[in-house]
Amino acid sequence: MVLADGEKIESLNIKDYKIIQSERLYRFTSDSVILSRFAAPNAREVCDLCSGSGIVGLHYYALNDESVKRCVLVEIQPSLAEMSKRSVMLNGLENLFEVINAPLQTVGDIGKFDLVLCNPPYDKKGSGILPKDVGLAIAKSEVKVTLEEIIAKAYKLLKVGGRFTMCHKSSRLAEIFSLTEKYKLNVSRLAFVYGGDDKAYLVLVEAVKGKKQRLEVYNAIINDFKDFSGNVR
Repeated sequence: MVLADGEKIESLNIKDYKIIQSERLYRFTSDSVILSRFAAPNAREVCDLCSGSGIVGLHYYALNDESVKRCVLVEIQPSLAEMSKRSVMLNGLENLFEVINAPLQTVGDIGKFDLVLCNPPYDKKGSGILPKDVGLAIAKSEVKVTLEEIIAKAYKLLKVGGRFTMCHKSSRLAEIFSLTEKYKLNVSRLAFVYGGDDKAYLVLVEAVKGKKQRLEVYNAIINDFKDFSGNVR
């Protein structure tokens, strides 16, 4: 496996699965690992929106490699999509994974999925100062896609009874509830993630297409930020 300048291979600390990371591109955070662990296990057909380096889809597969039969990664940035393709090759998963390098709004009929995952840009369009690096701005802020567009696309991609699972800023939870209701996704599971203070910085949300669910709120997750192995104490 040929690596570009600034790239290195990192272990997912699950069996022998690995991922390529770059010092020059957006690096995934522990939020991605927490999300893939929160998602309901044993889905067969999985789609990861705003997939970046492919961490959420790859990590979910590593946790559920006996059940997942197909995983599609959708990423708008060519550099990240290309790197995730090489991570797929590194793990010998070309027959199970597909990487689509396109705006998710333009993705057409790619089938229906049991599970759609997303670790989206957190900052609302027009809020705050964007990073000077364009790639970082796209990853962190709604420069190219909005929360509503993500939820609308998730609805279209899901089978009836399929699950949309995402992480987001806890401060945007009211907006998430409003949009999932608008697009007929019924919130079924919720968990808050805490870092170094007494306010949750992150919320994990699961919503089911087409089936009314009783909302379950899980115990708080404490993220110590020490590693990306999925070991959350």
